[in-house]
Amino acid sequence: MLAFQTTPAQIVALHDDERLDDELAAYLTASGYKVNGPERRSWRNSLPALARHLCALGYGDLDALVEYQLPRSSRRIDVILAGAEPLTMRATYLVVELKQWSEASRYDDDGSVLRVNYLEQPQLHPALQVQAYCAYLVDYVEKVREWPNAVHGMAYLHNAKRDHIPDLLRERSYQSMVWTPDKAEQFPVYLERKFHRVRHPQAAYRLLTSPIRQSRQLLSLAADEVTNRALFPLLDEQRAAYELVLRGVRWAEEGRGKRVVIISGGPGSGKSAIGLNLLAELAREERQIAHATGSRAFTRTLQQYARRQPADPAQRTRPLFSYFMDFMDATPDKLDVLICDEAHRIRARSTKGSRQGSKPQVQELIEAAKVPVFLLDDNQVVRPDEVGSVDTITEAAGQLDLEVDRIELGAQFRCGGSPRYERWVLHLLGLARAAPYRWKGDERFRLALVDSPEEMETILRGCQDRGESARISAGFCWPWTHRAQNGRLVPDVRIESWARPWNAYDDYPPKGIPTSAYWATDPRGFGQIGCIYTAQGFEYDWSGVIIGKDLVVRDGRFVSDPRKSCDPAIVNGEGRVIARNADRLIRNTYKVLLTRGLRGTLLFADDPETQAFLSQLIPAPHRPGRLIAPGVRRIDAVRADRPAGSHTGTPATPSERSDTGSMPARSGAADGELDER
Repeated sequence: MLAFQTTPAQIVALHDDERLDDELAAYLTASGYKVNGPERRSWRNSLPALARHLCALGYGDLDALVEYQLPRSSRRIDVILAGAEPLTMRATYLVVELKQWSEASRYDDDGSVLRVNYLEQPQLHPALQVQAYCAYLVDYVEKVREWPNAVHGMAYLHNAKRDHIPDLLRERSYQSMVWTPDKAEQFPVYLERKFHRVRHPQAAYRLLTSPIRQSRQLLSLAADEVTNRALFPLLDEQRAAYELVLRGVRWAEEGRGKRVVIISGGPGSGKSAIGLNLLAELAREERQIAHATGSRAFTRTLQQYARRQPADPAQRTRPLFSYFMDFMDATPDKLDVLICDEAHRIRARSTKGSRQGSKPQVQELIEAAKVPVFLLDDNQVVRPDEVGSVDTITEAAGQLDLEVDRIELGAQFRCGGSPRYERWVLHLLGLARAAPYRWKGDERFRLALVDSPEEMETILRGCQDRGESARISAGFCWPWTHRAQNGRLVPDVRIESWARPWNAYDDYPPKGIPTSAYWATDPRGFGQIGCIYTAQGFEYDWSGVIIGKDLVVRDGRFVSDPRKSCDPAIVNGEGRVIARNADRLIRNTYKVLLTRGLRGTLLFADDPETQAFLSQLIPAPHRPGRLIAPGVRRIDAVRADRPAGSHTGTPATPSERSDTGSMPARSGAADGELDER
């Protein structure tokens, strides 16, 4: 994984030379992150405080991994100290979260969420924050999973006193320690038990080069999550949002008023993971709960996975997983919690058959539960009748005289946790102010342009055959024959001699073909082309995206042509554009499709001029039929084995790796292989 590898002694030297924040900023910029002023100030204030403390206690030569990026996530840990246990000389690690806070106050009753004066959003207690980082490391990093007790966690608050930071009213452990200056006498004792002063030559290397556990697809574990907890470790804002909902439940139970919780974030920021963790906890507490979406595919898939578990049927079928329209006649506050996932798909009014709701759908959902929770992304609206947004929900809550708790999620857990790829997509589609630019490569996520849909299918079939999920989706630019003919789906998506069918339309597809609701999760979905309505809300390891002629490049920029769309929500039967915001809906559609992949995306454009433009921005696979990942030289062997005292402070940055997007080959790799070393 990525990290700026140095030592406490070197941190002090860089700070004294006034080079610390410049070195770290250069490293993060090369890794695809944007660095702001507050982040630089944090490095200057907090890192030297920790480093000088360690040097004074004789631990200046420990390996320090600064800004360590968590696997499969854009979230970073401030510092991981790597060394050896004094008696066994076994590798051991201390995860350190640095805070400049001088004081904080409780935002909820047990201190899980705190209010910090100069920060707008409620903040997760740093003890819970660092504990979650430790759990995440143990969960994903294979070398750490072998010895989980080697991972400890500490929040280091160098400006605070013990009484100025609320204590947690829950069990504490070595993964949730909090240090303040008035606890100074405890730190030397802890370090003597945890670390040998002599540097361990392999501890940092083992962590940085460890194999990473395969990405887990959210919905494939949904049933287990409802019956077993902690399958999805929640980090930072995710955990803060989770705790705010639990606080709302407690407050409602105590008669302290009803609150609306809004959790917003982009694709892969963990919104659905929060919802499922809440579902698990609230089901365990035997609360009256429901989970609702506006997506037939998403809801049906949750129902399918839940029914696989032999637990209480009342919490395994339709009463638990519902649709937004199902609350048209709901008794006010009958539910303790209503989790509204994909809330950007809220409609103006509920419609069931010939009936239409008498009030806005968002009001129905708010009134249905004591604690209504909305999980959404304002930039994923893809139909003209979808009105869900942060502003819409906030306004509806205000009209009902209800207070709102809002958390905005900033991390990225899809697309390899690559902020570089997420930003590149926004620029490519014209959803950011600046123009598109060439993809520079990122070891966390693979992107390539293929010459044909045949090549895309060949590469992705190789992934699918190895047990890695892969799907091809496309813009809604081809007609859709809804009924099978002669026992087969009709191959409506045609590009020259290549033709494939859309995913099944109804609940009774030909034998061997999943229904549309399960296209993204059933392995038999490979071979059909997914549309926006079956792909949205889902994820798979490898994604192929075909850009149709509704979004083409002319004069060096993308322009939409809604007349080329076959989506009945955008164009009617006479070919007339009926959606007022068609341009934004089309761009949002491709943003969703391009952010489904966990590990990589292949791209092809049906329009020749668009394909030529993309060829200037995106590298091709190394050779036809193969997409090979960039080599990962996380940290070279010379540095790993260097003698104590020879630290240079130089990070293992992308400049030391293959960061050109050229995707070099590996000897012995089979055709069609996407390889990750």
